[in-house]
Amino acid sequence: MKILIVGSGGREHVIAWKIAQSSRVDKIYCAPGNAGIASVAECVPIGAMEFDRLADFAEEKKIDLTVVGMDDPLVGGIVDVFEARGLRIFGPDKKAAILEGSKAFSKDLMKKYGIPTAQYETFHSPEEVRSALKRAKYPVVLKADGLALGKGVLICQNEKEGLDAVQELMVDRKFGASGDTVVMEEFLTGREVSVLTFTDGKTYRVMSSAQDHKRAEDGDRGLNTGGMGTFSPSPFYTPEIDQWCRAHVFQKTVDAMRAEGRTFRGVIFYGLMLTPDGPRVLEFNARFGDPEAQVVLPRMKNDIVDVFEACIDGTLDQMDLQFADNAAVCVVLASGGYPVSYRKGYPIQGLDAFPGNDGTYCFHAGTAFDSEGRIVTNGGRVLDVVALGDNLKAARAKAYEAVKRISFRDQYMRTDIGHAIDEA
Repeated sequence: MKILIVGSGGREHVIAWKIAQSSRVDKIYCAPGNAGIASVAECVPIGAMEFDRLADFAEEKKIDLTVVGMDDPLVGGIVDVFEARGLRIFGPDKKAAILEGSKAFSKDLMKKYGIPTAQYETFHSPEEVRSALKRAKYPVVLKADGLALGKGVLICQNEKEGLDAVQELMVDRKFGASGDTVVMEEFLTGREVSVLTFTDGKTYRVMSSAQDHKRAEDGDRGLNTGGMGTFSPSPFYTPEIDQWCRAHVFQKTVDAMRAEGRTFRGVIFYGLMLTPDGPRVLEFNARFGDPEAQVVLPRMKNDIVDVFEACIDGTLDQMDLQFADNAAVCVVLASGGYPVSYRKGYPIQGLDAFPGNDGTYCFHAGTAFDSEGRIVTNGGRVLDVVALGDNLKAARAKAYEAVKRISFRDQYMRTDIGHAIDEA
């Protein structure tokens, strides 16, 4: 088979790495890819939002399957363009990808079908939100309705912070049209857990749980980021909670989307809060999480191409999804100043210190080749250092030992990824 992956980050690198393990695959392309992905795939200089060019390439190269890693092309309708040309592609179509593309839609869906979530209101103008903030019970959460790189969620401790958030989201339009509609939610407390699932529109299969660290600084302080590290599995996502979510969240969501005429085929990511009153859905993503995929996929035993095809063909009920009885921890190495401002183009040392057979991996999130052929920094999140271990504490120790192999100017990381493990 020939496979095309759409995307350029750490998630796409681990997807390419996993696909490369399939005995069914002869050739992998990635558009546009990055310097790390280039080690397992041929990178193609086509942007992820250039749907017609991507489809032309798929036809020209006789691609058997395209896999979309990123949210923007899915929400934008890349699957519809490919399917209209008879091209095989993994991911939800535009109608289904709205599950991630609009928080207002997803909240209304959960309310209609009895899927547990936080209480909320939806607003379409700054004046409406400002009025609601006067009567709000703090803290509250304000969310940009559309895609915002994982950064459009603001926790407001008082009215002033709420007004500042309205200014940022709706007036200054920091995230563009994504902030034209805003969702205000009650603030939930508890443990956050990420659960990824495959679905063919009728059946679902649960991947191993994970937990992300969104804040930029140690102690869960600082600005929200795309994710500074992850671990899998979550010790707080117990078998009892899993059974409850299967009955009250996962199947209900798949059935709800089908009932709405938006049959979802692909990956549904559930961001859950384990509250004292039970699990609540914080958000949906319509694709693999980043950096959750980096700790989940290395633990998956199945040939991932078989799973992709089962989702497309509606045969997921015949699939037994299996994960190793181990653990994984990912530490993100970022550029100093991320997520606000940072410089690019610094050479990276130590990348050859990951042989691939010692249970440690280095997936590239934001890298490129410079004019001299050196691998250099090319983003806020630069590298994802992942380690497997018999348990979470062993994997964490191994991951932090592995990051010592890497160095680049202005390198930054959190030193407490997996801190919650000690409390389990």
